[in-house]
Amino acid sequence: MKRQGGFTLIELVVVIVILGILAVTAAPRFLNLQGDARKSSLQGLKGAMDGAAGIVYGKAAIEGKEASDTNVNVDDIQTIYGYPTASSAGIAQAVVGLSSDWDTVSSSVGLTGIGYTFKGQDTTGYSSSTGCYVEYQQATSSSVYTINLQDDKC
Repeated sequence: MKRQGGFTLIELVVVIVILGILAVTAAPRFLNLQGDARKSSLQGLKGAMDGAAGIVYGKAAIEGKEASDTNVNVDDIQTIYGYPTASSAGIAQAVVGLSSDWDTVSSSVGLTGIGYTFKGQDTTGYSSSTGCYVEYQQATSSSVYTINLQDDKC
C-alpha cells in the first residue's frame, strides 16, 4: 500500500500562527493611510493656493495693478503687489471652496499669514512650527507670497 504524502494538522496550525504573527506586525504599516491622505490633501490645497495666486497676479498685471503697495481689488479679490492678501477677502476669495471646505487656523498660533486646516480639526497645541495646516503669507515689497506646509500632526 502506498503511503499518502501531505501536511499534518500540527504543521498547518504552525504555518497559520506564523502568518498571523506576520500579519499583526506588518498590517499597521499598510493600514495607516489616514495620515498620508491628510498630507496629500494639504499638498493639494497648497497647489490650489499657488495656482490661484498666479492667476490673480496675471489678472493684476493685465490691469496694471501688480506694483501697487496698497490693497486693491482685482475681480473682487483683495491684492497687494499683484498677489492675493492673506485674508478672507484675498486668498480665501481666490481659491474656490477654501472658506467652505477648510477651517481657518487661529491667529493665536503665531502665524505671520493666514492658515487653513481640516474642518473640525482640533488646533490645541499648534504652533507656528507644528500642526497640520497650510499657511499663506502675502507678498511684500521685497518678496512674493510664500506658502508653508506644516504636516507634523496629521
